[in-house]
Amino acid sequence: MSREQRIRIDGMLRRPEPDGPRTVEEGPRTVEEIRAGFRELMAGMIVPHGRIRTASTTLGGRPALRVEPKSGPAEGVESGSGAGTILYFHGGGWVFGSPGTALSLTGNLVARTGLGAYSVDYRLAPEHPFPAAIEDSLSAYRDLLDSGEDASAVVLAGDSAGGGLAVTLCLAARDAGLPMPAAVLAFSPGLDATRTGESMRTKEGVDPIFTRAALEHTGAMYLAGADPRQPLLSPAVHADLTGFPPMLIQVGANEMLLDDSTRLAARARAAGVDVILDVTADVPHVFQAFAGVLDEADEALDRAALFLRQRIRSGGAARASAA
Repeated sequence: MSREQRIRIDGMLRRPEPDGPRTVEEGPRTVEEIRAGFRELMAGMIVPHGRIRTASTTLGGRPALRVEPKSGPAEGVESGSGAGTILYFHGGGWVFGSPGTALSLTGNLVARTGLGAYSVDYRLAPEHPFPAAIEDSLSAYRDLLDSGEDASAVVLAGDSAGGGLAVTLCLAARDAGLPMPAAVLAFSPGLDATRTGESMRTKEGVDPIFTRAALEHTGAMYLAGADPRQPLLSPAVHADLTGFPPMLIQVGANEMLLDDSTRLAARARAAGVDVILDVTADVPHVFQAFAGVLDEADEALDRAALFLRQRIRSGGAARASAA
């Protein structure tokens, strides 16, 4: 059944726009068109509404979505205020997306782990280019710590650009003298603004979502002239990952951004970081969003939830020992 699921999803992602493909004369899609198209796509994803509850809030001076399980913490996660928190960052090339478009991912992590989450509505380019998103992610993390949350009870997670933010937040937090979180979970993270990965060439055409032109179009909005050859923009090739927390990186083998993940994992191993690189064959970018219709998505989310529960449990044991 899984092969048929993958073929169906690949075909759906390759469907032309309803009004037909754009011509060269028309140029690339506008920001408004990109944002509307992404909202429409993500509105079709399955959200486990019966297992979660949501509320609007703020974190670090930005709007955020609080997502909590309707039942208590999952097995292996201690109950009470110290159970732990997922700090989530949505995908969208730093140009589009929102906590609402990522709710299938955040909701499934919450439902599977029993942990509560904050999904941050960070500022987007081109209105707010680099480093606005990183500043907002750092402010959200600092706010959690200032509210009394122990860093060992916080796990960072995100998809695509948001997965990149989960990684660069660790760099920014380290530079700011803040403690590292318990773990980082990244779904198909964007980690190389230089676009030098070999998969940018070998997976073009195989990837049903991206083209180089599309990536460069939105990437230019975020960069706004900044040099991409710096750690906060290309951590897969330029960051020192010394002292990073344990990481789980999940990525699809059909992605143009595949080498963003493979190279970051290699840098993490070289820096002595506990890292798991989880590559799933024949699936697209952020395939976990297809939970409920793609077996590989549900299986990957189960592995991700286990990883987060283990890291929170380890952090809880460390806090108890310290106390």
